[in-house]
Amino acid sequence: MKIAGIQHDIIWENPEANFSNLQPMINEAAEKEVELIVLSELFSTGFSMNTPQIAEMSDGPSVSFLSQQACRVGIPICGSVPLCETPSLNPTNCLIMAHPDGSIDKYAKKHLFSFAGEDKHYAAGTSSLTLQIGDIRISFFVCFDLRFAPEFWNLADETDLFVIVANWPEERCSHWKYLLRARAIENQSYVLGVNRVGDGNGISYSGDSCLIDPLGENVVEASPNLPSIILGEIDKQVVVDTRHRFPFLNDR
Repeated sequence: MKIAGIQHDIIWENPEANFSNLQPMINEAAEKEVELIVLSELFSTGFSMNTPQIAEMSDGPSVSFLSQQACRVGIPICGSVPLCETPSLNPTNCLIMAHPDGSIDKYAKKHLFSFAGEDKHYAAGTSSLTLQIGDIRISFFVCFDLRFAPEFWNLADETDLFVIVANWPEERCSHWKYLLRARAIENQSYVLGVNRVGDGNGISYSGDSCLIDPLGENVVEASPNLPSIILGEIDKQVVVDTRHRFPFLNDR
């Protein structure tokens, strides 16, 4: 299975401008005949706490953009949006997986980043999301979830690839790299981390998007600070063979 991670800049709280910037990158990824395209966390707004302005319903512009692009290129596309399904409540930071048939799946970020006040402006999710595309089982997480290893452990037996979308600051980029590698090694799974680049309301993001194999080795890594597309192959047999050679998941 061939996948694409789009490491992109985000214009602050400007969905339409971000849609315009992303469409050529989606086109480029689609031309590589991938089976999954992954955007960043809050791909259309940046990591904003201004939820009264940016939150949208399930038929809002960001969800619609993902669905339209998935239908147009015939490839599933995911990224997170500030999704408000109950107007009287805070939105969730919700990963949307848009499918070419027009259907969507959702994963609401479970662990909110209180250091930045996310818990005051967003509601936490309670459920996990694992999907199968082709023969690859994929589980999804959003940014700060990466720090909570048990969430990954609980899904390891049914996961070949973990996907993490993020707005992870450059200041802590070493944590991002170490934690992605740790999640791959301890769960004997592929891990794809897709992070943004650029400036987001005064915070610098270096990207450092990468795909890591079940032994913790980089398959591909994006150049820091530059918008780019990373492409990588997910081989289910590598997961099966790794777990057969080192069957320690059963020891938990």
